[in-house]
Amino acid sequence: MPCILSPADLPSGAGDRIIGHSRHNVSQAMSDDDKLIDLNAERAKRVHDLNDKRLNEVRQAFEQAMPLGKAKKKSKNKPKKR
Repeated sequence: MPCILSPADLPSGAGDRIIGHSRHNVSQAMSDDDKLIDLNAERAKRVHDLNDKRLNEVRQAFEQAMPLGKAKKKSKNKPKKR
């Protein structure tokens, strides 16, 4: 039967030595680079822009198909009681 180890079975920091680097060094190296691009954020912006564009196109098509009438002005005077 093979021996299966969980991360809890390893001594502290042993997992980092197996991989060959520590998490601290990786996060520090990433924070030093100012030219990093968050691809998830950029994708979210693009999807948002595409959805806005589609929404505007549908809104314009709807306004052409069913134009809204001009809004009636409300009178400032109270209606007379009868």
